[in-house]
Amino acid sequence: MKETKMNVREIALDVLESVEKNQSYSNLLLNSMIKKHHLEGADSGLLTEITYGTIQRKMTLDYYLEPFIKNQKKTMSWVINLLRLSLYQMVFLDKVPDHAILFEAVEIAKKRGHKGISSMVNGVLRNIQRKGIPSLDAIEDDTERLSIATSHPLWLVKRWTRQFGFETTKEMCEINLVAPLQSARVNVKKISRDEAISALTEEGYHVEKSDVAPEAILSLRGNLAHSESHKLGYLTIQDESSMLVAHALGASANDMVLDCCAAPGGKTTHIAEGLETGQVNAIDLHEHKVKLIKEQAERLGLKNIKTYSMDSRKVGEIFHKEGFDRILVDAPCSGFGVMRRKPDVKYTKSQEDISRLSVIQEQLLEASAPLLKKGGRLIYSTCTVDREENGRVAAGFLEKHPEFEADATLAERLPESVSPFVEGNSLQIFPQYFGSDGFFIASFRKKVQ
Repeated sequence: MKETKMNVREIALDVLESVEKNQSYSNLLLNSMIKKHHLEGADSGLLTEITYGTIQRKMTLDYYLEPFIKNQKKTMSWVINLLRLSLYQMVFLDKVPDHAILFEAVEIAKKRGHKGISSMVNGVLRNIQRKGIPSLDAIEDDTERLSIATSHPLWLVKRWTRQFGFETTKEMCEINLVAPLQSARVNVKKISRDEAISALTEEGYHVEKSDVAPEAILSLRGNLAHSESHKLGYLTIQDESSMLVAHALGASANDMVLDCCAAPGGKTTHIAEGLETGQVNAIDLHEHKVKLIKEQAERLGLKNIKTYSMDSRKVGEIFHKEGFDRILVDAPCSGFGVMRRKPDVKYTKSQEDISRLSVIQEQLLEASAPLLKKGGRLIYSTCTVDREENGRVAAGFLEKHPEFEADATLAERLPESVSPFVEGNSLQIFPQYFGSDGFFIASFRKKVQ
Protein backbone atom coordinates (compact mmCIF):
# COMPACT_ATOMS: atom_id res chain seq x y z
CA MET A 1 0.00 0.00 0.00
CA LYS A 2 2.86 2.37 0.86
CA GLU A 3 4.36 1.83 -2.59
CA THR A 4 1.11 2.85 -4.29
CA LYS A 5 0.77 5.96 -2.11
CA MET A 6 4.33 6.98 -2.88
CA ASN A 7 3.65 6.55 -6.56
CA VAL A 8 0.64 8.84 -6.33
CA ARG A 9 2.81 11.56 -4.78
CA GLU A 10 5.49 11.12 -7.42
CA ILE A 11 2.88 11.44 -10.15
CA ALA A 12 1.57 14.58 -8.42
CA LEU A 13 5.11 15.99 -8.42
CA ASP A 14 5.40 15.29 -12.18
CA VAL A 15 2.11 17.13 -12.80
CA LEU A 16 3.21 20.14 -10.72
CA GLU A 17 6.51 20.32 -12.59
CA SER A 18 4.86 20.12 -15.99
CA VAL A 19 2.26 22.78 -15.11
CA GLU A 20 5.02 25.10 -13.93
CA LYS A 21 7.63 24.48 -16.64
CA ASN A 22 5.51 23.77 -19.71
CA GLN A 23 2.41 25.83 -18.87
CA SER A 24 0.41 22.58 -19.17
CA TYR A 25 -3.27 22.70 -18.23
CA SER A 26 -3.57 20.95 -14.86
CA ASN A 27 -7.03 19.48 -15.55
CA LEU A 28 -6.02 17.89 -18.89
CA LEU A 29 -2.67 16.66 -17.57
CA LEU A 30 -4.27 15.17 -14.48
CA ASN A 31 -6.79 13.22 -16.56
CA SER A 32 -4.08 11.85 -18.84
CA MET A 33 -1.92 10.84 -15.82
CA ILE A 34 -4.86 9.03 -14.20
CA LYS A 35 -5.33 7.05 -17.43
CA LYS A 36 -1.62 6.46 -17.99
CA HIS A 37 -1.02 5.09 -14.49
CA HIS A 38 -4.39 3.26 -14.31
CA LEU A 39 -5.36 5.00 -11.08
CA GLU A 40 -8.78 4.27 -9.65
CA GLY A 41 -10.89 5.12 -6.62
CA ALA A 42 -8.92 6.41 -3.64
CA ASP A 43 -5.64 6.80 -5.56
CA SER A 44 -7.28 8.83 -8.32
CA GLY A 45 -9.03 10.97 -5.68
CA LEU A 46 -5.83 11.53 -3.71
CA LEU A 47 -3.87 12.53 -6.82
CA THR A 48 -6.56 15.04 -7.81
CA GLU A 49 -6.83 16.45 -4.30
CA ILE A 50 -3.13 16.96 -3.61
CA THR A 51 -2.31 18.24 -7.11
CA TYR A 52 -5.17 20.75 -7.34
CA GLY A 53 -4.77 21.69 -3.69
CA THR A 54 -1.06 22.45 -4.08
CA ILE A 55 -1.66 24.56 -7.20
CA GLN A 56 -4.67 26.33 -5.63
CA ARG A 57 -2.67 27.25 -2.51
CA LYS A 58 0.74 27.86 -4.09
CA MET A 59 1.23 31.45 -2.88
CA THR A 60 0.09 30.58 0.65
CA LEU A 61 2.44 27.58 0.74
CA ASP A 62 5.35 29.74 -0.47
CA TYR A 63 4.60 32.26 2.29
CA TYR A 64 4.70 29.44 4.86
CA LEU A 65 7.92 27.96 3.40
CA GLU A 66 9.84 31.20 2.98
CA PRO A 67 11.33 31.46 6.52
CA PHE A 68 12.50 27.83 6.39
CA ILE A 69 14.37 27.81 3.05
CA LYS A 70 17.72 29.60 3.01
CA ASN A 71 17.92 30.29 -0.72
CA GLN A 72 14.64 29.53 -2.46
CA LYS A 73 15.74 31.01 -5.81
CA LYS A 74 18.72 28.64 -6.04
CA THR A 75 16.70 25.59 -4.98
CA MET A 76 15.69 23.33 -7.87
CA SER A 77 12.03 23.69 -8.88
CA TRP A 78 11.18 20.02 -8.27
CA VAL A 79 12.45 20.33 -4.69
CA ILE A 80 10.28 23.43 -4.11
CA ASN A 81 7.29 21.59 -5.60
CA LEU A 82 7.99 18.56 -3.38
CA LEU A 83 8.04 20.83 -0.32
CA ARG A 84 4.82 22.57 -1.42
CA LEU A 85 3.15 19.20 -2.03
CA SER A 86 4.22 17.89 1.39
CA LEU A 87 3.31 21.08 3.25
CA TYR A 88 -0.10 21.18 1.58
CA GLN A 89 -0.84 17.73 3.00
CA MET A 90 0.48 18.70 6.45
CA VAL A 91 -1.57 21.91 6.69
CA PHE A 92 -4.73 21.22 4.71
CA LEU A 93 -5.32 17.44 4.86
CA ASP A 94 -6.27 15.49 7.98
CA LYS A 95 -6.17 12.03 6.41
CA VAL A 96 -2.42 11.43 6.33
CA PRO A 97 -0.25 11.63 9.49
CA ASP A 98 2.74 13.99 9.34
CA HIS A 99 5.30 11.22 9.85
CA ALA A 100 4.02 9.42 6.71
CA ILE A 101 4.16 12.66 4.68
CA LEU A 102 7.74 13.33 5.84
CA PHE A 103 8.83 9.75 5.14
CA GLU A 104 7.47 9.80 1.59
CA ALA A 105 8.90 13.25 0.84
CA VAL A 106 12.37 12.11 1.92
CA GLU A 107 12.06 8.88 -0.11
CA ILE A 108 11.12 10.85 -3.27
CA ALA A 109 14.01 13.28 -2.62
CA LYS A 110 16.45 10.35 -2.30
CA LYS A 111 15.16 8.79 -5.52
CA ARG A 112 15.29 12.02 -7.56
CA GLY A 113 18.26 13.78 -6.01
CA HIS A 114 21.20 13.13 -3.70
CA LYS A 115 21.65 12.77 0.05
CA GLY A 116 22.07 16.53 0.53
CA ILE A 117 18.66 17.21 -1.03
CA SER A 118 16.88 14.53 1.02
CA SER A 119 18.49 15.94 4.20
CA MET A 120 17.37 19.45 3.27
CA VAL A 121 13.77 18.30 2.58
CA ASN A 122 13.72 16.40 5.87
CA GLY A 123 15.19 19.40 7.74
CA VAL A 124 12.72 21.93 6.32
CA LEU A 125 9.63 19.81 6.99
CA ARG A 126 10.76 18.83 10.52
CA ASN A 127 11.54 22.46 11.29
CA ILE A 128 8.03 23.50 10.20
CA GLN A 129 6.57 20.67 12.26
CA ARG A 130 8.48 21.90 15.33
CA LYS A 131 7.99 25.68 14.97
CA GLY A 132 4.65 25.86 13.14
CA ILE A 133 3.74 27.93 10.09
CA PRO A 134 4.01 31.75 10.15
CA SER A 135 0.77 33.66 10.79
CA LEU A 136 -0.96 35.47 7.93
CA ASP A 137 -1.96 38.14 10.47
CA ALA A 138 1.58 39.49 10.16
CA ILE A 139 0.55 40.91 6.76
CA GLU A 140 -0.85 44.33 7.65
CA ASP A 141 -2.44 45.35 4.32
CA ASP A 142 -5.92 43.77 3.85
CA THR A 143 -5.57 43.37 0.08
CA GLU A 144 -2.13 41.83 0.33
CA ARG A 145 -3.27 39.47 3.11
CA LEU A 146 -6.23 38.36 1.00
CA SER A 147 -3.88 37.79 -1.95
CA ILE A 148 -1.56 35.53 0.08
CA ALA A 149 -4.31 33.83 2.10
CA THR A 150 -6.24 32.79 -1.03
CA SER A 151 -3.28 32.52 -3.45
CA HIS A 152 -4.54 35.08 -5.97
CA PRO A 153 -1.95 37.42 -7.54
CA LEU A 154 -1.99 40.86 -5.92
CA TRP A 155 -2.69 42.66 -9.24
CA LEU A 156 -5.82 40.54 -9.72
CA VAL A 157 -7.11 41.11 -6.17
CA LYS A 158 -6.57 44.88 -6.60
CA ARG A 159 -8.31 44.81 -10.00
CA TRP A 160 -11.35 42.92 -8.69
CA THR A 161 -11.52 45.16 -5.61
CA ARG A 162 -11.69 48.20 -7.93
CA GLN A 163 -14.37 46.53 -10.07
CA PHE A 164 -16.54 44.82 -7.44
CA GLY A 165 -15.48 46.04 -3.97
CA PHE A 166 -13.44 44.22 -1.32
CA GLU A 167 -16.20 41.99 0.14
CA THR A 168 -17.31 40.53 -3.23
CA THR A 169 -13.64 40.00 -4.16
CA LYS A 170 -13.00 38.23 -0.84
CA GLU A 171 -16.01 35.91 -1.36
CA MET A 172 -14.84 35.11 -4.89
CA CYS A 173 -11.22 34.45 -3.87
CA GLU A 174 -12.35 32.18 -1.03
CA ILE A 175 -14.77 30.08 -3.10
CA ASN A 176 -12.10 29.71 -5.80
CA LEU A 177 -10.25 27.48 -3.31
CA VAL A 178 -13.21 25.10 -2.98
CA ALA A 179 -13.34 22.18 -5.43
CA PRO A 180 -16.54 22.30 -7.54
CA LEU A 181 -19.03 19.47 -7.79
CA GLN A 182 -19.28 17.80 -11.18
CA SER A 183 -22.47 18.79 -13.00
CA ALA A 184 -24.16 17.26 -16.03
CA ARG A 185 -26.93 18.22 -18.42
CA VAL A 186 -29.71 15.69 -18.90
CA ASN A 187 -30.87 15.30 -22.51
CA VAL A 188 -34.53 15.87 -21.64
CA LYS A 189 -35.57 14.94 -25.21
CA LYS A 190 -34.53 11.36 -24.39
CA ILE A 191 -35.07 11.05 -20.62
CA SER A 192 -36.49 13.17 -17.79
CA ARG A 193 -34.25 14.50 -15.05
CA ASP A 194 -35.99 12.28 -12.45
CA GLU A 195 -35.49 9.20 -14.66
CA ALA A 196 -31.82 10.08 -15.12
CA ILE A 197 -31.35 10.44 -11.36
CA SER A 198 -33.02 7.05 -10.77
CA ALA A 199 -30.84 5.34 -13.41
CA LEU A 200 -27.64 6.86 -11.99
CA THR A 201 -28.63 5.96 -8.41
CA GLU A 202 -29.08 2.34 -9.53
CA GLU A 203 -25.58 2.47 -11.01
CA GLY A 204 -24.21 3.53 -7.61
CA TYR A 205 -23.82 7.26 -8.20
CA HIS A 206 -24.94 9.83 -5.64
CA VAL A 207 -26.63 12.62 -7.59
CA GLU A 208 -29.10 15.41 -6.91
CA LYS A 209 -31.03 18.08 -8.82
CA SER A 210 -29.37 21.43 -9.45
CA ASP A 211 -31.17 24.64 -8.50
CA VAL A 212 -29.56 26.57 -11.34
CA ALA A 213 -30.90 24.92 -14.51
CA PRO A 214 -33.94 22.63 -14.91
CA GLU A 215 -31.95 20.02 -16.88
CA ALA A 216 -28.90 20.03 -14.58
CA ILE A 217 -27.82 17.44 -12.02
CA LEU A 218 -24.90 17.42 -9.58
CA SER A 219 -22.72 14.45 -8.72
CA LEU A 220 -21.90 14.15 -5.02
CA ARG A 221 -20.08 10.87 -5.61
CA GLY A 222 -18.71 9.29 -8.79
CA ASN A 223 -17.53 10.55 -12.18
CA LEU A 224 -20.62 10.73 -14.40
CA ALA A 225 -18.47 10.56 -17.55
CA HIS A 226 -17.98 6.85 -16.77
CA SER A 227 -21.69 6.13 -16.34
CA GLU A 228 -23.89 4.03 -18.59
CA SER A 229 -26.23 7.03 -18.94
CA HIS A 230 -23.38 9.10 -20.38
CA LYS A 231 -22.47 6.33 -22.81
CA LEU A 232 -26.10 6.10 -23.97
CA GLY A 233 -26.23 9.83 -24.69
CA TYR A 234 -28.57 10.76 -21.85
CA LEU A 235 -26.01 13.07 -20.23
CA THR A 236 -23.39 15.67 -21.14
CA ILE A 237 -20.80 16.88 -18.63
CA GLN A 238 -21.29 20.65 -18.48
CA ASP A 239 -21.17 23.38 -15.86
CA GLU A 240 -24.53 24.77 -14.72
CA SER A 241 -23.61 28.37 -15.66
CA SER A 242 -22.67 27.23 -19.16
CA MET A 243 -26.13 25.64 -19.57
CA LEU A 244 -27.74 29.08 -19.21
CA VAL A 245 -26.40 30.09 -22.64
CA ALA A 246 -28.83 27.87 -24.58
CA HIS A 247 -31.70 29.31 -22.49
CA ALA A 248 -30.50 32.85 -23.25
CA LEU A 249 -30.21 32.09 -26.96
CA GLY A 250 -33.75 30.71 -27.05
CA ALA A 251 -33.36 28.84 -30.36
CA SER A 252 -36.25 26.56 -31.28
CA ALA A 253 -37.98 24.56 -34.00
CA ASN A 254 -36.44 25.36 -37.41
CA ASP A 255 -34.00 28.12 -36.40
CA MET A 256 -30.69 28.38 -38.22
CA VAL A 257 -28.00 28.92 -35.59
CA LEU A 258 -24.38 30.04 -35.85
CA ASP A 259 -22.17 28.99 -32.95
CA CYS A 260 -18.74 30.67 -33.02
CA CYS A 261 -15.79 29.27 -31.00
CA ALA A 262 -17.92 26.19 -30.32
CA ALA A 263 -15.52 23.52 -29.01
CA PRO A 264 -15.69 21.26 -27.12
CA GLY A 265 -19.39 21.34 -27.96
CA GLY A 266 -21.32 21.50 -24.68
CA LYS A 267 -23.35 24.56 -25.67
CA THR A 268 -23.56 23.43 -29.32
CA THR A 269 -25.21 20.13 -28.42
CA HIS A 270 -27.48 21.79 -25.84
CA ILE A 271 -28.77 24.17 -28.53
CA ALA A 272 -29.14 21.31 -31.03
CA GLU A 273 -31.17 19.25 -28.54
CA GLY A 274 -33.74 22.06 -28.46
CA LEU A 275 -34.21 22.23 -32.26
CA GLU A 276 -36.54 20.23 -34.49
CA THR A 277 -35.75 20.86 -38.16
CA GLY A 278 -33.25 23.65 -37.45
CA GLN A 279 -29.46 23.38 -37.62
CA VAL A 280 -26.42 24.51 -35.62
CA ASN A 281 -23.39 25.58 -37.65
CA ALA A 282 -20.52 25.10 -35.19
CA ILE A 283 -17.15 26.73 -35.84
CA ASP A 284 -13.82 26.36 -34.13
CA LEU A 285 -10.29 27.27 -35.08
CA HIS A 286 -8.56 23.91 -34.59
CA GLU A 287 -9.39 20.66 -36.35
CA HIS A 288 -8.70 18.57 -33.20
CA LYS A 289 -11.23 20.70 -31.29
CA VAL A 290 -13.82 20.40 -34.05
CA LYS A 291 -13.38 16.64 -33.73
CA LEU A 292 -14.53 16.92 -30.08
CA ILE A 293 -17.78 18.58 -31.23
CA LYS A 294 -18.35 15.79 -33.78
CA GLU A 295 -17.72 13.12 -31.12
CA GLN A 296 -20.20 14.77 -28.74
CA ALA A 297 -22.85 15.02 -31.46
CA GLU A 298 -22.35 11.38 -32.41
CA ARG A 299 -22.61 10.15 -28.81
CA LEU A 300 -25.83 12.14 -28.35
CA GLY A 301 -27.27 11.01 -31.70
CA LEU A 302 -27.60 14.59 -33.01
CA LYS A 303 -27.74 14.93 -36.78
CA ASN A 304 -28.44 18.68 -36.89
CA ILE A 305 -24.90 19.97 -36.23
CA LYS A 306 -22.60 20.99 -39.07
CA THR A 307 -18.97 21.69 -38.12
CA TYR A 308 -16.32 23.93 -39.67
CA SER A 309 -12.65 24.29 -38.80
CA MET A 310 -11.84 27.98 -39.30
CA ASP A 311 -11.22 31.32 -37.61
CA SER A 312 -14.61 32.61 -36.42
CA ARG A 313 -13.48 36.14 -37.29
CA LYS A 314 -13.76 35.09 -40.97
CA VAL A 315 -17.34 33.76 -40.90
CA GLY A 316 -18.40 36.45 -43.39
CA GLU A 317 -16.31 34.69 -46.04
CA ILE A 318 -18.43 31.51 -46.06
CA PHE A 319 -21.90 32.52 -44.84
CA HIS A 320 -24.48 34.87 -46.38
CA LYS A 321 -25.49 38.10 -44.70
CA GLU A 322 -28.62 37.83 -42.57
CA GLY A 323 -28.70 34.04 -42.91
CA PHE A 324 -29.09 33.14 -39.21
CA ASP A 325 -31.98 33.42 -36.74
CA ARG A 326 -29.69 33.08 -33.72
CA ILE A 327 -25.96 33.65 -33.26
CA LEU A 328 -23.82 32.67 -30.27
CA VAL A 329 -20.38 34.21 -29.75
CA ASP A 330 -18.95 32.27 -26.81
CA ALA A 331 -15.66 34.10 -26.95
CA PRO A 332 -12.16 33.09 -25.84
CA CYS A 333 -11.53 34.84 -22.51
CA SER A 334 -9.24 35.01 -19.47
CA GLY A 335 -11.17 32.16 -17.81
CA PHE A 336 -11.25 33.86 -14.41
CA GLY A 337 -14.66 32.29 -13.80
CA VAL A 338 -13.32 28.72 -13.94
CA MET A 339 -10.37 28.95 -11.53
CA ARG A 340 -11.83 26.22 -9.34
CA ARG A 341 -11.47 23.77 -12.25
CA LYS A 342 -8.31 25.30 -13.70
CA PRO A 343 -6.35 26.71 -10.75
CA ASP A 344 -3.25 27.43 -12.86
CA VAL A 345 -5.20 30.16 -14.75
CA LYS A 346 -4.63 32.68 -11.97
CA TYR A 347 -0.84 32.43 -12.23
CA THR A 348 -0.51 32.40 -16.02
CA LYS A 349 -2.82 35.23 -17.10
CA SER A 350 -1.79 38.90 -17.04
CA GLN A 351 -3.46 42.32 -17.47
CA GLU A 352 -2.01 42.40 -21.01
CA ASP A 353 -3.83 39.12 -21.78
CA ILE A 354 -7.14 40.69 -20.76
CA SER A 355 -6.63 43.65 -23.10
CA ARG A 356 -5.51 41.38 -25.94
CA LEU A 357 -8.51 39.09 -25.47
CA SER A 358 -10.99 41.98 -25.38
CA VAL A 359 -9.79 42.99 -28.86
CA ILE A 360 -10.42 39.45 -30.16
CA GLN A 361 -13.85 39.44 -28.50
CA GLU A 362 -14.75 42.69 -30.28
CA GLN A 363 -13.54 41.28 -33.61
CA LEU A 364 -15.69 38.16 -33.19
CA LEU A 365 -18.83 40.21 -32.54
CA GLU A 366 -17.94 42.51 -35.44
CA ALA A 367 -17.58 39.54 -37.83
CA SER A 368 -20.78 37.75 -36.85
CA ALA A 369 -23.15 40.77 -36.57
CA PRO A 370 -23.89 41.10 -40.34
CA LEU A 371 -24.91 37.42 -40.52
CA LEU A 372 -27.91 37.84 -38.22
CA LYS A 373 -31.40 38.28 -39.66
CA LYS A 374 -33.42 41.37 -38.73
CA GLY A 375 -35.31 40.59 -35.53
CA GLY A 376 -32.76 37.88 -34.73
CA ARG A 377 -30.89 37.41 -31.45
CA LEU A 378 -27.14 37.55 -30.79
CA ILE A 379 -25.73 36.20 -27.52
CA TYR A 380 -22.26 37.13 -26.29
CA SER A 381 -20.87 34.98 -23.48
CA THR A 382 -17.62 34.38 -21.57
CA CYS A 383 -16.50 32.25 -18.62
CA THR A 384 -14.84 35.21 -16.90
CA VAL A 385 -15.84 37.90 -14.41
CA ASP A 386 -13.67 40.75 -15.70
CA ARG A 387 -15.53 43.91 -16.68
CA GLU A 388 -13.13 44.78 -19.50
CA GLU A 389 -14.03 41.52 -21.27
CA ASN A 390 -17.71 41.57 -20.30
CA GLY A 391 -19.69 44.75 -19.76
CA ARG A 392 -17.22 46.92 -21.62
CA VAL A 393 -17.16 44.71 -24.73
CA ALA A 394 -20.99 44.45 -24.68
CA ALA A 395 -21.47 48.22 -24.31
CA GLY A 396 -18.85 48.90 -27.02
CA PHE A 397 -20.68 46.61 -29.43
CA LEU A 398 -23.96 48.51 -29.02
CA GLU A 399 -22.19 51.85 -29.47
CA LYS A 400 -20.69 50.72 -32.78
CA HIS A 401 -23.85 49.01 -34.03
CA PRO A 402 -26.96 51.21 -34.09
CA GLU A 403 -28.73 48.42 -36.01
CA PHE A 404 -28.72 46.41 -32.73
CA GLU A 405 -30.50 47.07 -29.45
CA ALA A 406 -30.12 45.71 -25.93
CA ASP A 407 -32.50 42.75 -25.60
CA ALA A 408 -34.46 43.42 -22.41
CA THR A 409 -36.25 40.03 -22.57
CA LEU A 410 -33.21 38.03 -21.37
CA ALA A 411 -34.58 37.44 -17.84
CA GLU A 412 -37.78 35.91 -19.27
CA ARG A 413 -35.84 33.07 -20.94
CA LEU A 414 -33.63 32.20 -17.98
CA PRO A 415 -34.51 29.86 -15.08
CA GLU A 416 -36.23 31.52 -12.09
CA SER A 417 -33.22 31.03 -9.81
CA VAL A 418 -31.02 33.10 -12.12
CA SER A 419 -33.32 35.82 -13.49
CA PRO A 420 -33.01 38.09 -10.37
CA PHE A 421 -29.33 38.55 -11.25
CA VAL A 422 -30.10 39.92 -14.74
CA GLU A 423 -29.43 43.62 -15.22
CA GLY A 424 -31.02 44.95 -18.40
CA ASN A 425 -29.71 42.77 -21.22
CA SER A 426 -26.88 41.05 -19.32
CA LEU A 427 -26.19 38.52 -16.59
CA GLN A 428 -23.03 38.25 -14.50
CA ILE A 429 -22.78 35.11 -12.41
CA PHE A 430 -20.09 35.03 -9.72
CA PRO A 431 -18.92 31.59 -8.54
CA GLN A 432 -20.14 32.35 -5.00
CA TYR A 433 -23.77 32.72 -6.18
CA PHE A 434 -24.47 29.05 -6.86
CA GLY A 435 -21.10 27.29 -6.60
CA SER A 436 -21.07 27.13 -10.42
CA ASP A 437 -18.59 28.79 -12.79
CA GLY A 438 -18.26 32.56 -13.01
CA PHE A 439 -20.02 33.48 -16.27
CA PHE A 440 -21.25 36.44 -18.32
CA ILE A 441 -24.08 36.58 -20.87
CA ALA A 442 -25.27 39.60 -22.88
CA SER A 443 -28.24 39.51 -25.28
CA PHE A 444 -28.67 41.75 -28.35
CA ARG A 445 -31.50 41.99 -30.89
CA LYS A 446 -31.12 43.16 -34.48
CA LYS A 447 -33.69 45.86 -35.11
CA VAL A 448 -36.39 45.10 -37.68
CA GLN A 449 -36.40 48.65 -39.05
